[in-house]
Amino acid sequence: MKPTLESAPLQPPVLQWYEDLDPLAVQREAAMFYGLFLRGHSPEQLRRDIEIPKSTFEKWLSHPHYDGEFRENIKRVYHFRRQVLAVFDELVDQERLKARLQ
Repeated sequence: MKPTLESAPLQPPVLQWYEDLDPLAVQREAAMFYGLFLRGHSPEQLRRDIEIPKSTFEKWLSHPHYDGEFRENIKRVYHFRRQVLAVFDELVDQERLKARLQ
């Protein structure tokens, strides 16, 4: 039996989002940023939009008011974004190589 809204404990949206994550989510997210790149957006700016700076990540993990569940969610999001960035970089590199060969 699925818990109702009244009986279900409140969960942060990030955790719910991650639990619903499908195997293609990384590729879809990277494809969205790649589409922006193809429309003329700077790859450097897009990388900054994708990446969570390590200093910010460490700050979130070490903050005394954030509980363990929040920290686990941040770790998941951080690793997800790193995967998105890797896929995005690969797509951009392939596009640049393709442009060079033409």
